[in-house]
Amino acid sequence: MPDSNVDVADHPLLGCALLTTRFRAPLGELPACAPLEAALEPMATPPADVALGVDARETLRKDVRDLLRHGGYRPTGRGKPSSEYLVRAATEKGLPRINHAVDACNAVSLHSGLPISVVDLAQTRGRLRIDVVDEGSYVFNASGQEIRLDGLLCLFDDRGPIANAVKDCHATKTSPSTTDTLSVLWSPTAHAPHTAATARWYASLLEQAGATVTVH
Repeated sequence: MPDSNVDVADHPLLGCALLTTRFRAPLGELPACAPLEAALEPMATPPADVALGVDARETLRKDVRDLLRHGGYRPTGRGKPSSEYLVRAATEKGLPRINHAVDACNAVSLHSGLPISVVDLAQTRGRLRIDVVDEGSYVFNASGQEIRLDGLLCLFDDRGPIANAVKDCHATKTSPSTTDTLSVLWSPTAHAPHTAATARWYASLLEQAGATVTVH
């Protein structure tokens, strides 16, 4: 597996969890996985220690936004956390099936309320770290659209930022040839028990798909 060590800068609000995953074959060659398919449904039931009531979900939503706002970023409108986008997308039209890595990420983020990044480790360069971006941007989709990253907490490699709780960089997204991934659960420190339970469920879903997972 490519180097998956991540240096995390001191941050008063960040309590992230990290998962490294090795799939038993390239993502494009893996058969459908029933547990992942079921978890993507809006009415799916996550484990009891992951499920959130209305009040708890709203508290987490506000705390995630405060986490992203701490460095000066404005997590609103099109720049809101990806977990909020997933709730709306799942309700309006359902979530698409993409591949095991993205499907597990989306299912867990949808039901836990935590924004999650997933990157193809083979597409990263050098040492990985998490820190706040001073200023900059990157392309986040195949159409060439960019997101401004000023003040946003991001995952970096030697080239610069590659992922965050809003939109991940297109250059390190998964593809049919992906075999190894790194996932970042962008969580506020106040929600540590929920984050740990969510990471365990995330790992379980991936393992049911035949992957080998390490939770950091």
